[in-house]
Amino acid sequence: MRNSGAIFDLEAKIARIGNLQKKTQAPDFWNDHLSAQSVLREINSHNRIIERWQNLKGEIGDLAVLEQLATEEDDAESQREVAEKIASIEENLTSFELEATLSGEDDLKDALLTIHSGAGGTESQDWAQMLLRMYLRWAENRGYAAEVMDTLPGEEAGIKNATVEIKGDYAYGYLKSEVGVHRLVRISPFDFNQRRHTSFASIFVIPEVEDNLIVEIKDEDLRIDTFRASGAGGQHVNKTSSAVRMVHLPTGIVATCQSERSQHKNRDYALKILKSKLYQHYKELEAEKQAKLEDSKKRIEWGSQIRSYVFHPYTLAKDHRTGYETSNAKAVIDGDLDEFIKAYLVWNKRK
Repeated sequence: MRNSGAIFDLEAKIARIGNLQKKTQAPDFWNDHLSAQSVLREINSHNRIIERWQNLKGEIGDLAVLEQLATEEDDAESQREVAEKIASIEENLTSFELEATLSGEDDLKDALLTIHSGAGGTESQDWAQMLLRMYLRWAENRGYAAEVMDTLPGEEAGIKNATVEIKGDYAYGYLKSEVGVHRLVRISPFDFNQRRHTSFASIFVIPEVEDNLIVEIKDEDLRIDTFRASGAGGQHVNKTSSAVRMVHLPTGIVATCQSERSQHKNRDYALKILKSKLYQHYKELEAEKQAKLEDSKKRIEWGSQIRSYVFHPYTLAKDHRTGYETSNAKAVIDGDLDEFIKAYLVWNKRK
């Protein structure tokens, strides 16, 4: 059985926990609630990885004893049991190695994923809707809960933008690999002459903050607008002004929700989205990451894509950062993203 490459990070994680725990003992630790909660979340995240490794290490030790007995006694049934357990532990070890790379303080959190159509008009708006479906399928395949919180339909087809809440362990840790511009090459279904078109859309992902996270939002800093929902929702969705748009005036950050018929529920969801966006904004400012964030929001056009999906004259999905590619582009569009995500996490760790 192979050794886990992630083991080399464990000593660093233990040392990191020790340093963080020293912070919690400082008399002024709780003076900054946002910072304190961030430290506690990071400690818990590291502890989960270490506990999982200790459990795996125990299973490997037990298996070594069982394997020795099976060999000494030449017991065919025990040898089959050993082979099955080896396969199971190998699978768990692979999963552990992947999750061990997700050691950031926000990686374990739920995610808010936003899609924006780019250059290309109706073509790019249709492509944005295809990406929305792709991420909803991916979430469903992983057993995550996903809800479209807001969407703005295109003039003729597709969507101009959408925001999706995706809930599940490590949702943000996995989906942060998707941030950037996605490019589609295909024969256009909207072109009477059946010509090949290139479309672009961008993906941006932020971690969703906990309900009890303290993010101060003053009433005078908010502008709240209500309007009629523009998306599909049956006969009742457009009858009243139930959709809510919140603007945080000092930063210009906007949060919109129109997924519910109730204005009250949409207001609660919009506030939750706004808190997540503000948390991310302030966190980046504190860590002096704003410049890096702006670099990640490249122009949604040719030359800035992180991944290409080609359906003509051949089929290919390729990530331009990691070099990982597959000829089964249709499966990728249907939500089969795990290999792309794994390749990114390994690549990002080695940078």
